Amino acid sequence: MPSLTQAQSNAVEQLLRISGIIDHLGHLFEDAGHRLYLVGGSVRDALLGGLGRDLDFTTSAQPDLTHELLKRFTPSTWDIGRDFGTIGALKRDGRDEWQIEITTFRADIYRSESRKPVVAFGDTLEGDLIRRDFTVNAMAVDVLTKQFVDPYDGLRDLSEGVLRTPAAPETSFSDDPLRMMRAARFASRLGFEVAPEVVAAMTDMAERITIVSAERIQAELSGLLLTDSPRAGLDLLVRTGIAEYVLPELPALQLELDEHHRHKDVYEHSLTVLEQSIDLEKARGHAPDLVGRLAALLHDIGKPDTRRFEGSKVTFHHHDIVGAKQVKRRLRALNYPNVVIKSVAKLVELHLRFHGYGEGQWSDAAVRRYVRDAGDELERLHILTRSDCTTRNRDKATRLRRNYEELEWRIDELAKAEELDSLRPDLDGTEIMAILGIPPGREVGEAYRFLLEHRTENGPCDRAEAEALLLDWWGSRQEA
Repeated sequence: MPSLTQAQSNAVEQLLRISGIIDHLGHLFEDAGHRLYLVGGSVRDALLGGLGRDLDFTTSAQPDLTHELLKRFTPSTWDIGRDFGTIGALKRDGRDEWQIEITTFRADIYRSESRKPVVAFGDTLEGDLIRRDFTVNAMAVDVLTKQFVDPYDGLRDLSEGVLRTPAAPETSFSDDPLRMMRAARFASRLGFEVAPEVVAAMTDMAERITIVSAERIQAELSGLLLTDSPRAGLDLLVRTGIAEYVLPELPALQLELDEHHRHKDVYEHSLTVLEQSIDLEKARGHAPDLVGRLAALLHDIGKPDTRRFEGSKVTFHHHDIVGAKQVKRRLRALNYPNVVIKSVAKLVELHLRFHGYGEGQWSDAAVRRYVRDAGDELERLHILTRSDCTTRNRDKATRLRRNYEELEWRIDELAKAEELDSLRPDLDGTEIMAILGIPPGREVGEAYRFLLEHRTENGPCDRAEAEALLLDWWGSRQEA
């Protein structure tokens, strides 16, 4: 964490960088009789030396006036957040582009039975800041005077790497329970410790998260998973009991170990797989991938329901299939898009496929089937399968890694020879109908699947051979 003097130096440097933008805005609001403050995450990031191009402001002006003033500043404005006091704008300055949001001083609260905040506008900066989630986000800078406003010691907490709430945590979390999940996200994103009184309040008030809408919970969970180090935040949600309400399948992985310790800790294993998948994601040149990270975290959620003791062994037969169904139920409850749900469930269902072929005994047909079943999720399946090795046995880990490298090499070789990425039958549906003289219907689909299975087992063939195979198959059906 930066020292106080370093943080202050960072802020001066960052504010000078955007002075042309904020000075103009500040004068517009001053001429209208109002003050404008850079606030929240923008000030925090400036102090950390990483202010981006999204600038957040707060003001004493009401939304209608803010919109009017912004239209004098830039032609690109929007008021989709007007009901919540927020007006947005896009400002281009040479090659630079700034996204700006200005919000009227707020004094929102949640009613005990409500899933949405009651929007109320405040009349003081300090009143606005105390309603914010954490002290490190409750600092402001007067745009004109550059006066630093820090009534709740956010700069000290930023320097010490601690997350505290400006008001008593019970008050803060009662006003907006989603802040409890936000604590987990910021703990992971910033690498900060959460103050003991904040953890205690989260534990005592965990059930209050149930009044928050599924969409807002989903957004916070996704934001947490997309940080570089989500483990700390996820563990905080589990320790405080919040995960029991938003993602109960995660704490359920903390299976009680049997006296002989015949299986590894599934919860710790899942967090490790997530960490390893993030490392591989980066190593293979990918941007943060929500689907892959959800699959890594949830790949074993079918284990608690499938655990059986068979003599000296513990088994989890079909936990991949059971887990895929559980993933669909949970992600639907969190209102994730269908495309995300489908992809995550598919990865969970396939995550054991590699181990079903023993010690690298992969025929060409098995390789084709692996690629066909993975479809568009093949690269994610590579990452998940590789990450799902947390054994401390070095020989076993090396053997598994080499076997999977062999599989990826085989896939690459077959792909070059057979266009494996687009595995299809040698005849399409239109050709099948023309050859057999049949209209669209169930029989066309059956013929297509027959040819696809032949292609998977035996590789590609030329058109004449494909037609002969189709006609033989059709003839045998007619005879039957």
